[in-house]
Amino acid sequence: MKKRVRGAGARGAGPRGIKGARGVEEPRHSSASVAPQTPRHSTAPRRAALSNGLKKKTHKPASTVGPGPAPLSTRKVQTYPLASRQSRVTLSDFARPHVRGASFQDFLAGLPQILGAETLRDVVAAVVRARRLGKPILWGLGAHVLKVGLSPLLVDLMEKGFLTGLALNGAGIVHDFELAVVGHTSEDVAAGLGSGAFGMAKETGEEVNRAIREGDRKQLGLGASIGRYLERRQAPHRHVSLLATAWRLGIPATVHVAIGTDIVHMHPACDPAALGRTTHLDFRLFAAQVAKLGGGGVYLNVGSAVLLPEVFLKAVTLARNLGHEITDFATANLDFIQSYRPRVNVVERPTQGVGRGYSLTGHHEILVPLLAAALLESSDIS
Repeated sequence: MKKRVRGAGARGAGPRGIKGARGVEEPRHSSASVAPQTPRHSTAPRRAALSNGLKKKTHKPASTVGPGPAPLSTRKVQTYPLASRQSRVTLSDFARPHVRGASFQDFLAGLPQILGAETLRDVVAAVVRARRLGKPILWGLGAHVLKVGLSPLLVDLMEKGFLTGLALNGAGIVHDFELAVVGHTSEDVAAGLGSGAFGMAKETGEEVNRAIREGDRKQLGLGASIGRYLERRQAPHRHVSLLATAWRLGIPATVHVAIGTDIVHMHPACDPAALGRTTHLDFRLFAAQVAKLGGGGVYLNVGSAVLLPEVFLKAVTLARNLGHEITDFATANLDFIQSYRPRVNVVERPTQGVGRGYSLTGHHEILVPLLAAALLESSDIS
């Protein structure tokens, strides 16, 4: 007797499945998930292993990430006691608080002995030394120095022997003349430029050029020509004129122009021949003063970024070419920006190996009064 085969609905039928037409057992359709079996020759495990192996090879410790050598170790760094080190700044160099009612001398003494404050002391010492030795103290001034109201201080320094020679650019004589004649200067350039009125003040154009022509006939330099004219004209404010004061005191005052840079060159009264002769004479007069700087003299370039530094450099080489020894002297550049030409043509090149060069940075209207007061406080003025 044949054994009965149980069907799908027979008692005890398990989850094995149902045989199909060919007797192959087919899986039941169930909501339960069944993990697929991996074929015997599947490549999935191999790919996974390769992937894991690549990840392990590209992962490096933090100390060796990136190209180049490994970072240096600091474990064997050699140190020394702080007390044994020589330091450039100590508490004795620090500033002292100002006490209300104290003197200006106390204020100066209370400045820190560091950087700019120490440079200020060095410049003061150099000028005081030059005055004591009777050596030239030459001031080369840009026109801005006059425009910010410093003429009375400079006149005072001239009268007290702290300014023995004056050099200006061409714009300087314009401001000096207008201050002496009418008591004001410095026009609004933008307001007059559009209409062509800029620089066309009648008195400035006519009288400055007249002074130059008259001085040229007297074989004077340009600076002396303007100073002489203001004194003879009895300009009402000539007491603040640097050129009139220089003429009155017998102090050399030179003016160095570049033709076309100043408003007086636009006027029909301008005589180019007289202008050229007088300013060239002034260059030679200035060079004669520079030739005497050796042995303690000082040149201060204040507010001229191009013209006067170039003039000073040529005066130095002319004097040395003619056999004048310019050693043991000092130069200084005072300006609110330290430009290339003052740095190399005033502070560095002329003094290299034979003198001392200083740079002080600050607004003229603050720095020059500070220097002037320091000079007066540091000297025995007779």
